This record gives sequence, C-alpha cells and structure tokens, in this order.
Amino acid sequence: MPRTIPTINTSRLTLRAMRAEDFSRFAEIWATPEVVTHISGKPRGKPQSWDAFLRNAGHWQICGFGQWAVQAHGESQMAGQCGFFFGSRGLGADFDPFPEAGWVLAPEAQGRGLGLDAVQAAHDWFDRVIACRTVCMITPGNTGSLRIAEELGYGLLRETEMDGEAICLLTRKGPPI
Repeated sequence: MPRTIPTINTSRLTLRAMRAEDFSRFAEIWATPEVVTHISGKPRGKPQSWDAFLRNAGHWQICGFGQWAVQAHGESQMAGQCGFFFGSRGLGADFDPFPEAGWVLAPEAQGRGLGLDAVQAAHDWFDRVIACRTVCMITPGNTGSLRIAEELGYGLLRETEMDGEAICLLTRKGPPI
C-alpha cells in the first residue's frame, strides 16, 4: 500500500519525509548516548543507522505509514523522528501485530514540548487515515516518553523484559471518541 508521505505542519514544527541529506543528522542523533539511554543503551554506528534509515523509508512504501523527520520551525536540521512502524519484536500476539508508535528527539530539542507536539500531530494523522489500535514500548525510567504516551491515551498492557531490561508495553485502542 504505497502512500505519498504527507507533510504535517503545527504551529512549532513540521513532520516531513526523511530525505537523503538527513542521514548524517539521523546517524548523529542515534549515536548520542543521551538519546539511546532509554531505548537500547547502545549508541548506533553508521551501518546500523543506515539500515534503520532505509527501514523508515520502506515502511511508507510497504505499509502506507511510517516515521517522519521532525523539524522545528526556523531550524535547518531535523530534531528527531516520530511515527509508526511494525517492530516484529517477538513480544506476543497482544503487541506484535499492531503498529508501534515511536519517537526520538535530539537532546537539544528535548524539554521544549516538541515531542508532545510532534507525536500528537502524528497520531492525529494516523487516527484519520489508518484508525486502528497502536502500541508502544517504553522503559520505566523514561518519564518524558511515559508522560507523552499517557497524554495520548496509552495505557499499560503489561511489563516484561527485552534483552535483560525492564520495559513497559502500552496500548491505545484507537482514535478517541
């Protein structure tokens, strides 16, 4: 189900398709220890980032949804990414079959409300166009992301471990009524 990647503007930022020239910034963000602390704990090298960068593009082509580059107005580089993907993580039938929401911001973009703004805009689009249950995975110590998830209506599905680390699996039933 190929879909043209929509551009979404809010009063403070733009969600847009990732472009080839974004790769250096994408790799820089994923190589930053503060960014990956609550994700994998391990900064990504350029080869891993390249694979993830291409996987993001492929999601739009194959699934009709994916991740956007987050760009704050007045700034020339992407500040992070947000959107949806199939993680195929082997976490069970209550999690894996559903689109997973994810978001990442560079450290200098955090604490400015951009995360909630971006993730809300992505969910607004998803609710209009796809409109189904979504899930997300957040480590218990990632209080900022847990707040964003709660604001968007995610609730705890269950707690488990992945790669020896505690994680919270959350679910959102679909568009709010």
